[in-house]
Amino acid sequence: MAAEEAAEASLARLSPERRQPGREDGDEEKPEGGSETAALNGMVVSGKVENNNLDVKVTGTELETEEKGTEEESTRESDSNILDVSSDYPREKHISIQRHLADLEKLADLKEDERKPCPLCPEEKFKACYSHKLHRHLQNLHWKVSVEFEGYRMCICHLPCRPVKPNLVGDQTFSKMGAHYHCIICSATITRRTDMIGHINRHVNKGETESRFITVPAPKASREVLKESATDVQVLPNYSTPQKTDSYFNPKMKLNRQLIFCALAVLAEERKPIECLDAFGATGIMGLQWAKHLRSSVKVTINDCNENSVTMIQENCHLNKMKVKLNTKEEDNDEAMGDGEENTDTIEVTKMDANVIMHLRSFDFIHLDPFGTSVNYLDSAFRNVRNLGIVSLTSTDISSLYAKAQHVALRHYGCNIVRTEYYKELAARIVIAAVTRAAARCNKGIEVLLAVALEHFVLVVVRVLRGPSPADDSAKKIRYLIHCQWCEERIFQKEGNMVEENPYQQLPCDCHGSMPGKTAVVLGPLWSGALFNTGFLRRMLFEAAQYGLDEAQPLLKTLVCEAECTTSKHFSTHSPYDENKQEECGVYIKTPNTSAESHLVHGKRKSEEVIRNAAKRQKSESSAEHPAFYYNIHRHSIKGMNMPKLNKFLCYLSEAGYRVSRTHFDPMGVRTNAPLAQFKTILMKYSTPTYAGGQAEGPVHLAEDLQAGEQVQPAADGKAEDAEFLEDAPSGVAATMFTKDYPTHCAAD
Repeated sequence: MAAEEAAEASLARLSPERRQPGREDGDEEKPEGGSETAALNGMVVSGKVENNNLDVKVTGTELETEEKGTEEESTRESDSNILDVSSDYPREKHISIQRHLADLEKLADLKEDERKPCPLCPEEKFKACYSHKLHRHLQNLHWKVSVEFEGYRMCICHLPCRPVKPNLVGDQTFSKMGAHYHCIICSATITRRTDMIGHINRHVNKGETESRFITVPAPKASREVLKESATDVQVLPNYSTPQKTDSYFNPKMKLNRQLIFCALAVLAEERKPIECLDAFGATGIMGLQWAKHLRSSVKVTINDCNENSVTMIQENCHLNKMKVKLNTKEEDNDEAMGDGEENTDTIEVTKMDANVIMHLRSFDFIHLDPFGTSVNYLDSAFRNVRNLGIVSLTSTDISSLYAKAQHVALRHYGCNIVRTEYYKELAARIVIAAVTRAAARCNKGIEVLLAVALEHFVLVVVRVLRGPSPADDSAKKIRYLIHCQWCEERIFQKEGNMVEENPYQQLPCDCHGSMPGKTAVVLGPLWSGALFNTGFLRRMLFEAAQYGLDEAQPLLKTLVCEAECTTSKHFSTHSPYDENKQEECGVYIKTPNTSAESHLVHGKRKSEEVIRNAAKRQKSESSAEHPAFYYNIHRHSIKGMNMPKLNKFLCYLSEAGYRVSRTHFDPMGVRTNAPLAQFKTILMKYSTPTYAGGQAEGPVHLAEDLQAGEQVQPAADGKAEDAEFLEDAPSGVAATMFTKDYPTHCAAD
């Protein structure tokens, strides 16, 4: 018995190299006690002949099967450790991976007068047959259900192969399985065809296309070239899904990129050249558009922390005939430039964490567009940004900002919110409040130039003002909001830190007195200042028209009307560089049509006289600032009544002495300084009963002092304004409009 146990132990230690024919003796590894093993082996061999009581039987078939399995395992392990791949694919591919059906038939060695077995099926599953039947079997069962990749077909295999699947540690686990596919990249065995397709796509998205766990760029044939604003970019498959690709490109954010470009173009007119940073480059589309259109006015730096994205950005720069400066070493790009073409544009591409590069260097313009919230990068952005520079940020965490995940908003922004009718403007004020606090920590104040909240993103553009005084002034504009949950009336809390005995008295409504219980909630902290700068928006509109950005122009027109709180019929297209628009935030802004004699040098403080004039103008214009928030006309409509058309209703509010405008936040929203009670009264006055739908729209009871001519004029103005909105709308808007009063800019969203 001891001899039998020793024999079994020696057989277990036999390596596949020792059983391979033609193996040199010098290559064998001799374990300790080699003489004893040899003696035991001799006992085993002699025991098979002489000793009938010995139960150890090693047949030739079992040895061959074990030999093939160990050879497969060693081959796969060696393939997984290859570092330098000379061929396109792993050297040892499975026999089920072929280029053509003829190659698969060669394995069967088809002959008309002989029966041949299927090379991919065991004999008990498919018996040997003649060539015509075997050809149909290979074509229908194996070839038609194969998975194609780069000219190769991974056919289904029914052989009793050992499935290879890497676990978390990197080791390989083995188990029995039936029909399966062999991966051409990592030799894994997968049972279902759909799972195999997804497995190959994951390899391609990660750049693993040659050997297991070797990261290489994806083949150029799998990339797609997209064009936007005369800029070409290469993208990987699944480019619009950030979870499945490194280089994320979202075509729906085209309007966002156009708005940011207009803001940068306005800044480039103030001072040249400016250093601008795209902190999250991905494909580099935004930085390429900056450099391609603004040329020598900007010095563009595109950053990304992902190595595959940095490689993609460099290739896209070469595709657009731009020079690349990587790691302070300028690459030669003579081949990509083209013959007889001169282009001195250079884009710097860096591979750093966004916080690191913003701490190390100073910029005039910084754009942040991370995946999700941008609060983690605000402190770094305001640390080194230059005075009068611009910081723009795009937040795509709309689930938290739009009050769908309120606990996330509290965690990221420290803000309590609920779902309201003005939730999009609430989201913009939440982001601005976070920006203001981050700037104040760096002794900087801000002026909001632009705040846009659409379906997919919230965009905020602010100008930076250095100094503790601007920081204090900005911080004072962060206040709490009292919101009535019954009637949706809202008002910012009064300034000061004294405790109010009855905060409900601040609300204009009387819901708390007429209804039992608590009717209001406190939201915030929020930004309580203006969301737009009219002069900056007009200059953005001028730049959008100059560069032919058709999708941004309707939205910018709506924003100008919203900032001035006027209707579109009062919109004027005078020059954006008028004298009264030269001042923003109490500092001098350089524009082409101004003379240097009447102002100080750019970037310096004004004289005392100019500052006093600016203070007087700010006092006179403080009452003209656009009202906070808006009302949805559908939310406050009267049951059983047909409300008037939106543009007509704006005229009725304006005739009552209130400032009104439409808002880009809501297609049926009305921004006005009228209290909610007056809003409902005017809406009720000019609504008609549902049963009288055939009657002309107008007030239920006309006022005595209202003349007939005054009734017809608002209706005519409303029709003219409707026609103007529809005329400005780009193609495809009609499919997304709720009514013909839907604002034109929403189509770009």
